[in-house]
Amino acid sequence: MGIFNWFTQEIAIDLGTANTLIIHNDKVVVDEPSIVAFDRATNKLIAIGKQAMQMEGKTHENIVTVRPLKDGVIADFNAAEHMIRGMIKMLNNGKGWFFPSLRMVICIPSGITEVEKRAVRDSAEIAGAKEVYLIHEPMAAAVGIGIDVEEPMGNMIIDIGGGTTEIAVIALSGIVCDQSIRVAGDNFDSDIVQYIRRQHNIMIGDRTAEKIKIEVGSALPELQDPPPDLAVQGRDLMTGVPMQIMVSYTEIAHCLDKSISKIEEAILKALEITPPELSADIYQTGIYLTGGGALLRGLDKRISSKTKLPVHVAEDPLRAVVRGTGIALKNIENFKFLMQ
Repeated sequence: MGIFNWFTQEIAIDLGTANTLIIHNDKVVVDEPSIVAFDRATNKLIAIGKQAMQMEGKTHENIVTVRPLKDGVIADFNAAEHMIRGMIKMLNNGKGWFFPSLRMVICIPSGITEVEKRAVRDSAEIAGAKEVYLIHEPMAAAVGIGIDVEEPMGNMIIDIGGGTTEIAVIALSGIVCDQSIRVAGDNFDSDIVQYIRRQHNIMIGDRTAEKIKIEVGSALPELQDPPPDLAVQGRDLMTGVPMQIMVSYTEIAHCLDKSISKIEEAILKALEITPPELSADIYQTGIYLTGGGALLRGLDKRISSKTKLPVHVAEDPLRAVVRGTGIALKNIENFKFLMQ
């Protein structure tokens, strides 16, 4: 058994639309953007992760950048397999001469279909996994922020990622009711691109939109501690000449309003279908926010005022899901009931 363990490498993967994180030996060893770059002529992989991210929107006709995941699920099977394989190689510092058999735990959105599940499993197996376990993102997030999921106590988790927002009420090691909507960080980016185009007549790229979201993004038009205005460069649609404008957090709060309202509607719908005993628990415990979207300024206050419930932002929300996946991997025998 000892020799078998020596040949088995155990890894936990948060396969996200925006970022992919891998935990190995209780440490986050890979934290890279979910993007790959290919040579069009030879179809050869050129770069993955941060390197490919730097190429996005700046490539010539021989190079194409691909985001393998869309709305939390695999959209490009071939690119996903290359990305998973490349990121696993990073564990061995790029040394591919010895490739042990892999046991993987991968987290998936709760609203995923059987076909989409199969795509995740197949991609992992082609990338070299001998055993593949799947765990739902809200469950992994709950474990990652230290909630005892086995207790007969209701907890509401909202995980706002890049492609999906997962809202789930968890009790007795299972998801009692959930809502999975495809409105999340990527939608915020496209809202910003459209707003800057409509309001300022300037064309910006997705990377610039993401920078705006991080630097001056807000869910409320009035903040106690507002960020300074951000200088944004883009292409003037009238003249075609590069130019710069200043963008404030109030503008961004205004342009994100519709998408955040959709998330609020889904939260209210999830609360509506929650059994009354669990509703009583949620009134006591409040709502937990995880995922990159939880970092949006004022989002917790906005959700709290809409639901009249306390809202807690998880510590290090970006890594809550992968931490939970790592804990499930470490105690795989105890957590097998959560796996698929």
